[in-house]
Amino acid sequence: MTDEVAKREIATEQAFVDRVYTQLERAGHTARGLAEEGHSRGRLGHEGGLVERDAMVFQAARRMAQLDAAHEGLVFGRLDLTDEVDPAPRYVGRIGLRDDDHESLLIDWRAPAAAVFYQATAATPQNVIRRRVLRAGGREVLGVEDELLDADAQARAEQAGRELPIIGEGALMAQLSRARDRSMHSIVATIQAEQDKAIRAPSKGVVAISGGPGTGKTVVALHRAAYLLYTDRRRYESGGVLVVGPSGVFMRYIERVLPSLGETAVALRSLGEVVDGVRATRHDEPAVADVKGSARMAELMRRVARQQAPGSPQEFRVFWRDDRLVLDRRRLGQIRRSLMSQGRRNKQVPRVSAALLDALWRQVRSERGRDLGREAFDEDMLGRQDFLDFALAWWPPLDAPIVLTWLRDPELLHRVADGLLSAEEQQLVHKTWGELDPDRPIGPQIAIEDVPLLDELRYLLGDVPQRSDDERDDPLALIEGAVDIQELMTAADREFAPSGRAWRPPTHSIEDDGYAHVLIDEAQDLTPMQWRMVGRRGRTASWTIVGDPAQSSWPVPAEAAEARAAALERKALHEFHLSTNYRNSAEIYAYAAAYAERVGLDADLPDAVRRTGAEPVEVTLDDPAGLEAATRAAVVEIAGRVAGTVGIVVPAARRSEVNSWLASWPELAEDAPAAAASARDASRTPSGEDRVVVLTGLDTKGLEFDGIVVVRPQEIEGESQTGRATLYVVLTRATQLLTTVG
Repeated sequence: MTDEVAKREIATEQAFVDRVYTQLERAGHTARGLAEEGHSRGRLGHEGGLVERDAMVFQAARRMAQLDAAHEGLVFGRLDLTDEVDPAPRYVGRIGLRDDDHESLLIDWRAPAAAVFYQATAATPQNVIRRRVLRAGGREVLGVEDELLDADAQARAEQAGRELPIIGEGALMAQLSRARDRSMHSIVATIQAEQDKAIRAPSKGVVAISGGPGTGKTVVALHRAAYLLYTDRRRYESGGVLVVGPSGVFMRYIERVLPSLGETAVALRSLGEVVDGVRATRHDEPAVADVKGSARMAELMRRVARQQAPGSPQEFRVFWRDDRLVLDRRRLGQIRRSLMSQGRRNKQVPRVSAALLDALWRQVRSERGRDLGREAFDEDMLGRQDFLDFALAWWPPLDAPIVLTWLRDPELLHRVADGLLSAEEQQLVHKTWGELDPDRPIGPQIAIEDVPLLDELRYLLGDVPQRSDDERDDPLALIEGAVDIQELMTAADREFAPSGRAWRPPTHSIEDDGYAHVLIDEAQDLTPMQWRMVGRRGRTASWTIVGDPAQSSWPVPAEAAEARAAALERKALHEFHLSTNYRNSAEIYAYAAAYAERVGLDADLPDAVRRTGAEPVEVTLDDPAGLEAATRAAVVEIAGRVAGTVGIVVPAARRSEVNSWLASWPELAEDAPAAAASARDASRTPSGEDRVVVLTGLDTKGLEFDGIVVVRPQEIEGESQTGRATLYVVLTRATQLLTTVG
């Protein structure tokens, strides 16, 4: 194919793309006009105007968000079909657009009419003659990649006096060769047939997507979330879509994918952020994490939630008329057990005063007291400050962070852990809880492994009864069950909530935790307690679950499988397996697969479709003192050969040390500020175009880099019971170059 023909085809596509962007600008202008008209309706001075304003602004804002997100790579596909089906080309893009005559100009990739773009093959062309992918930079068409699906079509075109040029070497291979940056990108232009089946799977029940490294599990799952929102927007926008990933690093890596597909109504949460109002960013040491993740912790939290609040009064004494009334430890214990049997602890706060009054009234023996009657007794007691103070101190409303801090006390921990945790395990977890400060926000103090424990306590305790400002100093209002009256939030207000998070109700009530769809990535790593946490958010939801058992960092798979089954509650299961590795070069994946086989991992080994000719490099040191120099040489060499990102993967204990090295290497001076930022906060990944970053093995979950340097792989392997699986993950993160320094 001559350059002139290629230039002519690009010019043809550029003319169409220019037309689409012109229509996009008109659509944006229309949406902004609708928003302005909606705001003017709100000034009419009556409720009907506010309702109209709300509806108009909501719809306009949603459309503007879709249009803004779709600018990059708006048009990416073209289908030429047989004349009997459609003589005009059919263009596929990130969103749907119509022209001024309301005719379809661009088909949304999720629409049924676009499905053939992904599903057609040479064996089953489905009336497709040619499939074309447009490569664009902003509004400019940079190139096209064609695939001829009907082998006889060119001959028929020549007989009819028409041209059917076929240009390029294949869109998929061009995409796979692209340099990586610090974000995951949409694969909407290059979705393969086996991936498309998972994306368009039935909406009900559970879709489980499995496959080895590099098969596109994560990005397929995200495209599935966008597809579900498109097919049943009312259900999934009103109920919400929750996407849960392994780390903050990972969530920042994927955060652009759904907006680039025109979807913003999704909550992206790392495992340390699933509970509203809590953000944990660090992991416990593996031995501690293994204890906290165990299903045994559910019973331990149940026992903690039933304990009497430390420092609460042990008895109450009062004189009333001629009687001396006493609530001692035994009687209070009976009342406490009775209240606990009626439901969540905080739910019983309004019942506490009645239960205490019942117990006191039964002790009234004098005729004078009995003659006054129960109503006078209750009124008298509820008017006594000492009784109200006792009731609140004996049964205070409790929130989960406060109850977790009770475990600072080794005696209390031993009492609730008896028969559940060994003495050694108790020492391990107490070391992490001993420094908890009840007067500080809990998030910065706890590890990611503590978040499911907090959630367990939230559900055991129930919501803390809230009071209005006027009631906050009135103890009687609390024990009689006053609640906040929340200001209503309109749909327009919700639409302009902070980006990147789906709107949730302004309270943190456990009744508001449920979603319409839950997507779990790296599901093989979830502990039993984490499965309990996400399961509460998906009781009535459909699910997408993504994982590879060979990459699991949880040491007891059977326990996690049992917790997963309980979370899914026997929902219908639809399983999809991805078999092609699009990430790694064949050379890199052969190296990783050989390691998996050598150490006995039962790994799913997909076929790598791309070769680079660059074999992985092993650097073995005779002198440990040369580790920095060898690492530096490897990083500089790889950074000079690849255009995209470079990851330095280290044992957790060496992260700060290697970050300090990176900041001092002049060859990578432009990345020094990023390295320093990473050293200050291990939970953050340098932003922008910074190319080199230091990560631990667990941090690399779900990520990919053009080049990887693995420092001390034998130490990564020995960090935990599942260190071999972690190292296997690390070895599969590179797309082009891999070097180990050990």
